[in-house]
Amino acid sequence: MVGPGALPRLGNPPLLTRLPRTLIRVPFTLGYTLVLLGTGLYARLGDPGTVHDLLADSSTDVSHLSQRPLLTLLVSALWAVGGITSPYLVVFPLVLGALERRVGGVRTAGVFLLGHVLATLLTELPVAASVAVGHLPDSSLRRLDYGVSYGLIACAAALAGPLMPRPRWALLGGIGLSLVAGSLVDFDPLTEWGHGLALLIGVVCWRYVRRNARWRPSSKSGGAAESGFAHSERASGNT
Repeated sequence: MVGPGALPRLGNPPLLTRLPRTLIRVPFTLGYTLVLLGTGLYARLGDPGTVHDLLADSSTDVSHLSQRPLLTLLVSALWAVGGITSPYLVVFPLVLGALERRVGGVRTAGVFLLGHVLATLLTELPVAASVAVGHLPDSSLRRLDYGVSYGLIACAAALAGPLMPRPRWALLGGIGLSLVAGSLVDFDPLTEWGHGLALLIGVVCWRYVRRNARWRPSSKSGGAAESGFAHSERASGNT
């Protein structure tokens, strides 16, 4: 008769077994990613003229924001610049999924919207003012600007909040280096300004994220646990 000690030990469940449970825990991220995949496929396979018109109508330029601000801010976040081949479609579920597992879907959506809306307004309002005083041409009121990059960057920065100091600053440094590298490939001053603002908005959300985090990293020192908290008509528009 085989004793209990002779029975094989079961290891961690395989990835394909754990994946459905992980997806159930991040419904906001999953749903949003599917929307981006759908619009990305349409941007690649749809009629080019119709796609261009849809993107133009989704642009968060001054002209659209002055006519229908809420709708414009909403539909502009339904696209990822680059369509189905956009690298944001890889980064997006990883970042938002990690944040959603820590603070929940509603709070993750709040951080994303805060970054998307505030960074957009803080970049477009100066454009409107500059056109009004004659520093920029009227065509600047209709620059193509859409995408999820502002909200994504805000969520990535907010994700650093609950981390211990060393990984926190490493994550922020990695985000900053990625933004610099992107600007070297395709520089757009207004977009880079918006990305920087989105990063700061995510940092401002640290207290909110820490207070609502579902787990908190800790380190032991002296036997006691110590809290570890101590967009343009270019692909580089609001991507």
